[in-house]
Amino acid sequence: MFHYTKKTLLLEIVTILAAVVMLMPFYFLISTSLKTQDQVLTTSSLSFPVSPTFENFVTLLSPSSDASSSIFQGLLNSLIITAGTIAALVVIGSPAAYVFARSTSRWSTRTYYLFMIAILLPTQLGVVPLYVEARNLGLVGTPFGMIVVYTGMLIPLSVFLYGGFFRRLPRDYEEAATVDGASRTRIFAQVVFPLMGPATGTVAILAGLIVWNDFFTALIFLNGSGFQTLPVVMYNYVGSLVSQWNLIFAVVIISMVPILAFYFFAQKKFIQGYAGGLKG
Repeated sequence: MFHYTKKTLLLEIVTILAAVVMLMPFYFLISTSLKTQDQVLTTSSLSFPVSPTFENFVTLLSPSSDASSSIFQGLLNSLIITAGTIAALVVIGSPAAYVFARSTSRWSTRTYYLFMIAILLPTQLGVVPLYVEARNLGLVGTPFGMIVVYTGMLIPLSVFLYGGFFRRLPRDYEEAATVDGASRTRIFAQVVFPLMGPATGTVAILAGLIVWNDFFTALIFLNGSGFQTLPVVMYNYVGSLVSQWNLIFAVVIISMVPILAFYFFAQKKFIQGYAGGLKG
């Protein structure tokens, strides 16, 4: 039977305090975005507006606004690049990890360790040669080029996450399909991959967060083009706003909504992925 002790009370208090500390930035973000410029200047940053207004969001998203077209274009570019990268990581990373997990050859193990080393290396180390090669191939300043770049950067992470799941997956399913005469490709596509829902959800969310929020790579490879992602558009727009924090925070919230919505719908797979769950 569960007994409510002083230790339980202390843990609850610590948990509540930790939650309050973590939620404070979101409180400042939301409260400031719902204030007018005069309220930002005359009231405390801790105070919630007495009369919240969505005027900042209307100003940013209205068709007549100069910022509206750039924000929507940046949002569309980010969606295309993020979705394309996630699709490429799933299509390439899952079969690669499956081969590494099921192969017993020495080269397979060594190659897998190379992928693990790539996770530890800072991405910035290879930006200059990567940019030069991408420019020579005509990939700079295009969404397709960014998808190729991000896929190359994140494929070690995808192989690592999928590989852990494949190693824990019993071989009974594959052996049964082999007895029925299924090929290795069909076994992977129709038997193994459908069981990897939690791993796919984890790869999609982690890669989506990294690509969606990335600023440095997008600034280097898309600077001056018409395909700038939302973080780069926000950076350029925020620089022109100077101290209009109500509009700046409204832009930040707009950029957060798509990725938060994606996480909300995929969180079940994400939690299962971290817990190492597999549907039998």
